[in-house]
Amino acid sequence: MLEGAEVRLAVDIGGTFTDIVLDVGETRKTRKVLTTPQRPEQAVLDGMRLILTDARAHISDIDVFIHGTTLATNAIIERRGAKTALIATDGFRDVLDIGTESRYDQYDLSIDKPKPLAPRSLRFTVPERIDAHGAVRLALDEAAVRALVPKLRALKVESVAIAFLHSYANPEHERRAAAILAEEMPGVSVALSSAVCPEIREYERTSTAVANAYVQPLIDGYLARMADALQVEQFRGAIYLVTSGGGVTSIETARRFPVRLVESGPAGGAIFAAQIAARSGESKVLSFDMGGTTAKICLIEKFQPETSRVFEVDRAARFLKGSGLPVRIPVIEMVEIGAGGGSIAHVDAMKRVTVGPESASSEPGPACYGRGGQRPAVTDADVALGMIDPDAFAAGTIKLSPELSKEALLRDVGEPLGLSAETAAYAVHEVVCENMASAARVHAVERGAVVGQHTLIAFGGAAPLHAARVAEKIGVSRVIVPSNAGVGSAVGFLAAPIAYELVRSRHVRLDDFDTEAVSDLLQEMAIEARALVEPGAAGAPVHERRSAFMRYVGQGHEIAVELPNRRLTTADLAGLRQKFEADYAAMFERPIPGAAIEVLSWSVLATTEPRNPPTVAAVARKPAGKASGSRKFFDGRAGEVIEIPLYRREDMAPGTTIAGPAVIAEDETSTFVSTSFDAHIDGAGSIVMERKAA
Repeated sequence: MLEGAEVRLAVDIGGTFTDIVLDVGETRKTRKVLTTPQRPEQAVLDGMRLILTDARAHISDIDVFIHGTTLATNAIIERRGAKTALIATDGFRDVLDIGTESRYDQYDLSIDKPKPLAPRSLRFTVPERIDAHGAVRLALDEAAVRALVPKLRALKVESVAIAFLHSYANPEHERRAAAILAEEMPGVSVALSSAVCPEIREYERTSTAVANAYVQPLIDGYLARMADALQVEQFRGAIYLVTSGGGVTSIETARRFPVRLVESGPAGGAIFAAQIAARSGESKVLSFDMGGTTAKICLIEKFQPETSRVFEVDRAARFLKGSGLPVRIPVIEMVEIGAGGGSIAHVDAMKRVTVGPESASSEPGPACYGRGGQRPAVTDADVALGMIDPDAFAAGTIKLSPELSKEALLRDVGEPLGLSAETAAYAVHEVVCENMASAARVHAVERGAVVGQHTLIAFGGAAPLHAARVAEKIGVSRVIVPSNAGVGSAVGFLAAPIAYELVRSRHVRLDDFDTEAVSDLLQEMAIEARALVEPGAAGAPVHERRSAFMRYVGQGHEIAVELPNRRLTTADLAGLRQKFEADYAAMFERPIPGAAIEVLSWSVLATTEPRNPPTVAAVARKPAGKASGSRKFFDGRAGEVIEIPLYRREDMAPGTTIAGPAVIAEDETSTFVSTSFDAHIDGAGSIVMERKAA
């Protein structure tokens, strides 16, 4: 089976499940195992052994191992990172508290902002000053840096972030301070803002550097243990980590800049959805990724996910920008909420059914797992409704108990509201679907899109069960549940290009543009980005995409404008203005005639060519044969239990058509087809739900 075929393994560590995908040539195998939070590598190794046994292979046969994880995000949200100190310029100790001086809800006088990862007691300053042009105004006081060492030791600091004023323009002082700490405290991790985020905006740059320092010991230790364990198992292939921007990078780069991994798992899901969109010829897509802990929603236009330069971790208010900790990294733009299969349901003080963001995770898990969990989760509601076959969950590796689900739902939701266990389950299901529908509406509005004009692509272990109801709520008439939906993010990893993006700030006005200096900067960035990509590309072509972040002078935010991949000349300046004004007009209806334009930052992306699948041909529809079985399903709207057919996905050939309501079960997940939809299998094996004619 393995002779002559490339063997590629992808692993996605989630809050509840660790997903494993093995590609041997054109053959694919998948596995889901429970995540082991204390030692995440244990679940990875256990899952690898299981799937390799399925394929009659050994770890030494693997050519490429691609890995994504939510460990960095979870560490920040759960405050499980290193004890982190910040060293800043004199007078800037409180940058993390001051922020941008804005309020995410200006009329709420008691807003809760997320606590900085470095508390004020662990923030220090030293005399030094560099101006915005990179000139040294005050030399670094090296004695002051050394004087901090006894304090850091006494406080048992494990990691240090250094963020000096204007270090993006000249990193000399940060590098010297880091060298002193390395000499005096060799066991302490050090993160420099000039290396992690060499951009303007002091608050965002400092926040990103602190976040990198906060998760670095955890991620570095995990990746080191993983590398050692793979070596013991005789792994001889290449290891790559998926970044938040949707590319893959080397393990060495990931250990140095772990903040780039904060959204690596969800990024894989967006790549997966973009691949399905390209294969299905869907130019407007809303990806819906719901796993055990969170749900992620992302707009994909023309087969490309929306991207951003800032991501907020640990938002205090679910849908309000500015309520989280900013991390300034290249990232796929999406909205993420605490709504997964493990999200816990309860009744609040106002007698409302509330779901999430707290999750049962894998330990102890939902009540139906029988692992000690007492509180009802979304999975318990789905089991109690009859949407999940308790004997076939996760390919039969986890036996579920409907009785435990009903007991937990009745105790925590039903009895406080005078509802039966089944009605309580329906209430939980409705609330979590409405939460996700609300997130989809808000995300679409923020991006200027009409959500009902998109096709919903649902994947992750829990999304196919909820996609039809979410689609009903947001007015979507077409839903696609692709093959391997239950492990979609891990499948997406296998399609991710090897890529790395560098962003650096250097202020230039178009009416005073030094083309030679800018061209030198872009060339320097291109060399650095290519050096991080070409070793892993293994001879494959590496492409560059250069961009300038431009704005009218005095405005607050920039628009990315693509640049030619060559040295710039004065003849390019008119074209740059035209491109910027065209993009500005597309966003704001009209440009500002004659206004001065400036560039704040520059970007160079080095990447291999992504793998886009061919479009599938249409198939002739035909009625389904006899169902594999049936499920007793509680119809909450009718308030009664009805019998609905159960089909096995592997028994449904392309073209097979069924009418809802029905359940289509498979090893990784189950798809619920509601009464509003018909479903058929397309030429690629995807389940396509289409709204019935009124």
